[in-house]
Amino acid sequence: MGHQHSHQHGQLSGNRLLFSIILNTIITASQIIGGIISGSLALISDAVHNLSDVISLIISYTANLLSNNKKQTLHQTFGFKRAEIIAAFINSTTLIIIAVVLGIEAVKRLNHPTEIGSDLVIWLALIAILGNGLSVILLKKDADHNLNMKSAYLHLITDMLTSVVVMIGGIFMKYYQIYWLDAILTILISIYLLFMSWSIFLDSLKILMLFAPKGLEIKAIQDEIIAVPEIENIHHVHIWQLNDHEVHFEAHIEFNKDIKLSEFDMICAKVEHILKERFHIYHSNLQPEFERDDHKDFIIQD
Repeated sequence: MGHQHSHQHGQLSGNRLLFSIILNTIITASQIIGGIISGSLALISDAVHNLSDVISLIISYTANLLSNNKKQTLHQTFGFKRAEIIAAFINSTTLIIIAVVLGIEAVKRLNHPTEIGSDLVIWLALIAILGNGLSVILLKKDADHNLNMKSAYLHLITDMLTSVVVMIGGIFMKYYQIYWLDAILTILISIYLLFMSWSIFLDSLKILMLFAPKGLEIKAIQDEIIAVPEIENIHHVHIWQLNDHEVHFEAHIEFNKDIKLSEFDMICAKVEHILKERFHIYHSNLQPEFERDDHKDFIIQD
């Protein structure tokens, strides 16, 4: 068998996640107390949303630790490299649920607006905006290239926007008694949250289901490998993502003549070079064959 492995992505900063967890825990506790004192359902709802942020950040932080620190073993041959994808799937799922719940509550509030103590709402919402804004800035860089961090990042952005809604609602209720505006803005944020989280949900689900990476030209891989003179055909192909960094490839390679093992190693190196340079696949497993009586379909139907 031919194998190739490379680990090019850097270690993500768990300290940024830990700081965000502590900051959001303080914000959540403050908003719950403030919501009870002011009688603001909007502020309590924002606190619950913040609590979901804390939970999602803890999941992301734990997944980050497992992914970076746990090594492969005899029983865990991939280590915990899938932990972050599982975290992204859980976080995106909770984001979708939160969006639906917020939308339903906003519709109810639109039909039955209530008066609240607006001063405390405004100040606590402003604190939440600043706190979540700082967390968003800290996680922005990692969110650009890691699905787990992106899901945590979206949680924080959404909560920051929700706090903006609460603050705007507090201002308008304080000066203009427009109590229904809070519900309208909350509905808009729910729609935005659904739109942003759905793509992460689908991406993480496809990785967990071992789908081939989107944008990868499967037919082009076949054409490039068959173009190697010694290769008759390529079949029994599997391409999947271990996480959002590592793409794995395995296939049966049939040769047009009975070659030596040393020759296979040289041809295997050619194929691995093609996979790496043309398709950015750094993990490959190639099984050599010669006149073997098996199915020659590119994708085998089990």
